[in-house]
Amino acid sequence: MEDEEAAAVLRTVGRQIKMWREAAGLKQAEFGAAIGYGEEMVSSVERARRIPKPDFLDKADEVLGACGKISAMKEDVEKARYPKTVRDLTKLEDQAVELGAYSALHIHGLLQTPEYAQALYAMRRPAFSEDEVDRHVAARMARKVVFDRAPRPLITFVQEEMTLRRPLGGKMVLRRQLEHLLEVAGLRHVEIQVMPTRRDDHAAVMGSFRLLKLRDGKALGHTESQLYDRVISDPSDVQILDMRYGMIRAQALSPRDSLAFIEKVMGEET
Repeated sequence: MEDEEAAAVLRTVGRQIKMWREAAGLKQAEFGAAIGYGEEMVSSVERARRIPKPDFLDKADEVLGACGKISAMKEDVEKARYPKTVRDLTKLEDQAVELGAYSALHIHGLLQTPEYAQALYAMRRPAFSEDEVDRHVAARMARKVVFDRAPRPLITFVQEEMTLRRPLGGKMVLRRQLEHLLEVAGLRHVEIQVMPTRRDDHAAVMGSFRLLKLRDGKALGHTESQLYDRVISDPSDVQILDMRYGMIRAQALSPRDSLAFIEKVMGEET
């Protein structure tokens, strides 16, 4: 595990399952057969090396007669499934009344389809394992609850034209991704704008970033680099990002023209 908080949750869950299994007089292979999982999976869960799925916990609860005590750990386990950076960012998004994001290299995470996100994480070098890819994709999709939260936050995006044309995952994945952009842009509290490649004035050539304005009036920035994510809290730095974001929104196509542009790209690229 990449952080101690998640590792501690999984160690606790593993110990509890082992205690219940031993109390029931079952060996790992017997227990695995009873719940439909292999002995290796049971061993890995008990040693906190694998993250148990909700189905694993529910079946374990039933077979071991735990009366809901094992199933009750599903929520904590699900949170531990996501990387710490994602958990921290999700907490901030939950507090936001306004979110803005500029994406220069790929479609922003909150706008990605599962297939597009899968393709991105599969390209990572050094390569993720299949479990790690699935974990990251699930975490990214879980963040989409921000679109459904009440009260609705104002959510805006500026996407570089290039991100609409690069066929990450293949042309069909790109087409579904562009269709999804049009669907999300139909939400009343969401605006998507495109920054055309031919634009000769651009206020954000330093790269992608995000702005979050929280319920308590505080504003934060967020940037990603090759190896690190960074939350920016210094008011003067956040003010610079806020100014840049306002400028690139003015330089980009309007939301209405951006939707027409995305439809045009769909016809050209897919």
